[in-house]
Amino acid sequence: MNPITLEQARTIIAGVINEGRQQGFAPLSVVILDGGGHVKAFEREDGASNLRFEIAHAKAYGALGMGVGSRALMARAEAQPSFIAAVTAAFGGALIPVPGGVLIVDSQQAIVGAVGVTGDASDNDEAAAVAGIEAAGFDARTG
Repeated sequence: MNPITLEQARTIIAGVINEGRQQGFAPLSVVILDGGGHVKAFEREDGASNLRFEIAHAKAYGALGMGVGSRALMARAEAQPSFIAAVTAAFGGALIPVPGGVLIVDSQQAIVGAVGVTGDASDNDEAAAVAGIEAAGFDARTG
C-alpha cells in the first residue's frame, strides 16, 4: 500500500469540481484524507458556505474510521441510531452518516484514504466524489 500523494489528492479534487460543474451542482467543498485520517488537501468552491470544511471532513473521517463509505453509515444509523450516536461521540463529532464520504481504494484493494464532498444533495456529493477518485486512477468504495 502506497500513501496517497498530494498530486493524486489534487487530481481527485479537480475531478470532483469538474463533475460538479458538468452536472450543475451547487458549489462543492472537497477534503482528501490520507490513510491515517490526516488532511492531505481541501478546496471550497466560490459560493460555498462557511462550515463546509467541517461537513466534508466528518463525512470522510467517519467513513475512513469505520472502514465503509458514509452511505453504509447512513444505513447503519437508520438500523442502529444509538450505535452511530456513540461512535460519533467517540470520533469527537467527526462523523456525518450521509452519502458523500467515499473511501479511496488502490489496485490491491487497500484503503489509502477518503474523500468527503458537501454542497449539494448528498447523493450528488457522493457521485462527484466517485468521479474524482476514478479520475485519479483509484477505485471508490461507497458501501
